[in-house]
Amino acid sequence: MTAFGLLLTIAMICIGGFAVDVSNAVMVRTHLQVAADSAAHAALMARETESEADAKAIALNVARSALPPGKFGATLNASDIQFGQWNSGTEVFTPVSGSRDAVLVSTQRLFNRGNPMVTYFLRFVGLDSIDVVSQSVFETYYPTCYREGFVADERIDVQSNNIYRAGFCIHSQSHIEMNSNNTFENGVIVSMPNDADLIIPSSGWSSNPGLSAAVRSGSYHIRILQRINDIHDDYNNPSSQYHRPDYFNAGLTESLNPNQFLETSNWKPNHVHTATCNGNKRLRIKAGETIRNGVIDTSCKIDIGANATLENVLIISRNTDLRAVDGGSNVTLGDNDGCADGGGVQIITLGGVRFTAGLQMYGVQILAQDMIDFEANGNGVEGVSLVSGDEIDSTSNMDMGFCNGAGMNNNFEAEYFRMAR
Repeated sequence: MTAFGLLLTIAMICIGGFAVDVSNAVMVRTHLQVAADSAAHAALMARETESEADAKAIALNVARSALPPGKFGATLNASDIQFGQWNSGTEVFTPVSGSRDAVLVSTQRLFNRGNPMVTYFLRFVGLDSIDVVSQSVFETYYPTCYREGFVADERIDVQSNNIYRAGFCIHSQSHIEMNSNNTFENGVIVSMPNDADLIIPSSGWSSNPGLSAAVRSGSYHIRILQRINDIHDDYNNPSSQYHRPDYFNAGLTESLNPNQFLETSNWKPNHVHTATCNGNKRLRIKAGETIRNGVIDTSCKIDIGANATLENVLIISRNTDLRAVDGGSNVTLGDNDGCADGGGVQIITLGGVRFTAGLQMYGVQILAQDMIDFEANGNGVEGVSLVSGDEIDSTSNMDMGFCNGAGMNNNFEAEYFRMAR
């Protein structure tokens, strides 16, 4: 072998060794990345209801299932999991104690931990091991559809002659049906798992201006509906993970009798008004009354009389009837304050909700396990979020979505999670 051939052979061995070790490093980094992603997702989901320590413990178990310590060493320690905030603009993670907004997870194989990636050929040039680190950031977010719009597990039926303003969203996990002469501004979302399931008249694309730009395929797991029981049990807990209205004092309660009319004379502001019913007994809000600043927590069916007004009121309905909350004509829910903070109404029910003609809603959230059926005043829908575990049946001649996706600032919400980096 000539001297040149010997040098060439050595060079080829080094290049081949470098390729083998680099490929191995890429494989190790991929394993670490998968474990980091899985652990970060698990940590942030757990953090929704668990303490930081418990959420970290859950994430560690997930990572160790992917990379058993007996084989890979300590790839993830509790100190490698940090909760904080993620700035998507600057792509900077800032640790913040007590945060539920984001999490950073670093999986590591390091010489200092005794689990580096061992080299095969590079050791001949003095490099016996390589440190490999992967990071994953997950953050929480709240889909626009839950801020201002209609969301249903089953069909959403949209009638005719409605105007949907920018920021409004209509989403069904089944399909959407609509008639003609609806107008969709730029920025409106109309979605379902398969947009081919949209049911419209034969002239529907031309008779519904803006619809073609608004329609898209998309699917949501409607998590907030799974939280209704938790909200019922936790709304008056000062440390609740959910929004807690500030217009009542959980220590102030007022017991009401079934079939009793609730009116100004027996409504106590800042109190929790309770009533227990058997059979078809009802709690009735007297027609034409205005009630403000308080909570109704009841197993009774609730009748809201015609022309009644509710502002800063939370209704917790434990009734499972299709019409657990039943409203008469020309009911007003919320304060017509141009999307300002406060004054809104929230209805959380295990049953269904129905309002007859002339309903006005300003800063309203309705979470119903059953159907939501309403007929609204033409200009009386502003900043609303309606979520049904069944169907939503809406009316005609409405102008919806004035708050441009802002909805209410204090909605009960369930977090969603996505990879940020």
